[in-house]
Amino acid sequence: MNIFNIITLFGGLAMFLYGMKMMGNGLKEGSSGALKRVMEKVTGTPVKAFMLGLIMTAVIQSSTATIVITSGLVGAGIISLHSSLGVIIGANVGTTVTGQIIRLLDLKDSGTSFLQFFNPSTLAPIALIVGIILIMAVKSSSADKVGQIVIGFGILFTGLMNMTDAVGTLTEGGLIEDLFSRLGENPLIGYVIGAGVAFVLQSSSATIGILQAFSTAGLLRFSAIYAVLVGIYLGDCVTTAIVCNIGAKPDAKRVGIVNIAYNLAKTLLSLVGVTVAHKAGWIDGLWNKVVNSGDIANANTVFNLACALIMLPFVGALERLSRRLVKDKKTEESRYNEKLNSLSPVFLNTPALAFNACYELLKEMFRMARNNINRSFDLIREYDEKTVKQLNEDEDAIDLYTDKLSDYLVQISSHISAPSHVEMQNYYYALATEFERLGDHATNIAEMTSGLRKEEGRFSKSAMEELVVVKSLLDSVLDYAERAFQKCDADAAYHIEPLEEVVDDMMRSLKKNHLDRLKGGECSVTAGTAFLNLLSDVERISDICSNIGVATIARTNPEMNHEVHDYVARLHSGSDAIFNAEFKEAHEKYFRQLYKKEQE
Repeated sequence: MNIFNIITLFGGLAMFLYGMKMMGNGLKEGSSGALKRVMEKVTGTPVKAFMLGLIMTAVIQSSTATIVITSGLVGAGIISLHSSLGVIIGANVGTTVTGQIIRLLDLKDSGTSFLQFFNPSTLAPIALIVGIILIMAVKSSSADKVGQIVIGFGILFTGLMNMTDAVGTLTEGGLIEDLFSRLGENPLIGYVIGAGVAFVLQSSSATIGILQAFSTAGLLRFSAIYAVLVGIYLGDCVTTAIVCNIGAKPDAKRVGIVNIAYNLAKTLLSLVGVTVAHKAGWIDGLWNKVVNSGDIANANTVFNLACALIMLPFVGALERLSRRLVKDKKTEESRYNEKLNSLSPVFLNTPALAFNACYELLKEMFRMARNNINRSFDLIREYDEKTVKQLNEDEDAIDLYTDKLSDYLVQISSHISAPSHVEMQNYYYALATEFERLGDHATNIAEMTSGLRKEEGRFSKSAMEELVVVKSLLDSVLDYAERAFQKCDADAAYHIEPLEEVVDDMMRSLKKNHLDRLKGGECSVTAGTAFLNLLSDVERISDICSNIGVATIARTNPEMNHEVHDYVARLHSGSDAIFNAEFKEAHEKYFRQLYKKEQE
């Protein structure tokens, strides 16, 4: 043994951990959106939830990620605590898949040429070559994600091979053999070591992988490592529980508590089961057997699967225990604050889920702003204090959502690097500002109606008839803006600009009509000023919808990001035949309605 072998061992460990993290991040990023959509459909059936947790953890290679995401979804109210319990148990079983992949190390002794292809010494360089080709030669975000996964896989196995080579050299002095023989004599020490290493590495898969690397030296016996395996389960779940508790609601914290309680029960069942089997002589052939990587992977899978089958019927007891340990908050949250729970900090490490949380809040902001616009027009026809109160409460909530959403988007910055994510961040930040402005103009109209009422002023019959047409036109613009944003629909966004131009023309026409009414004494000065202010707010709302449409078009066509002003100017210059046709059709439609009202 010498210092160089130790450096090789830890260098291999560093590569192994980095490769696992890189592969896991790529898998999470590529599948987290699908994960959320599937989780939203989870029913209260524990078996279905169990299968979901197992499959998704096998895909993203991290039980911690699955459980933390589950905690965030529970805290956001997307799935219930009860539905999450089966996911937690399934995630603990799903994480054993990593060990089964690592057991490919055993293939190095196989003489079969076909199986040699799956040997890590063959797979690792192939994975690195394929990964770098995907990243450097294929220009697409999906290729980058797949390349990251494949390169992570290659680095993982390269590090694993370096570790196994170093372990083989280090065993020559007999120190490692003596260490593991002592573990067999005292299972408690093995249990503590397994828990401690898993806690430090924050990954049960990585810790078991290290144990599998040591097994290649041929020194590990089942009697020495079963307690280490069981200890790993507890060490890994403590980290998960800590993350689940950061800024979380009670139900989200309970997810972490259930995970700890389940793993404590799992370690107890495993230790008792192995002890009873050993005393009864059922595993005499296994007890002193020298285990290899495959044996460790199989033992890990058997422990987890057996405990899952035993514990699955008792998920209700775990739920009741978590509710006793974590009490509900006595202070009631307002319905507005509850919406903010979707911006969970646990989603930050999974940008797809974090952006989805932003999208859900933006949908709520647009809905509230549009409802306020409708309320403000209702107030023109019939003033109602309750409507004013609700409008003001929702406006305060929109302002709060904008501040919180902007802060959350800033927090996302440190977790993203892909250009597509940066574009999404900028798009959502711009939308948050525009939606807040929509709400502001609704408030302006409501304040105008309040002032008009105090002055005992009112609009003329012809002015009220004109506003019916204005509202119809504005609804069409808002419909397209909503569809453009919610579905990232560039086609819907293209329809906004011609209507926005019709709004501008109509506002000019209505201002002229209104001045004629003032001259003719049909309208008071107070009502006249209020009407002109109303028309200005309508024009601004239309402009905001135009901004939403242009931002959406730029989002779907990134090459337009720096040409949006030229694009709008080109449309308004009259050089676009499609724009001209849509503008003419809409202009005739709404001005025909306007003239019809005037004639009536």
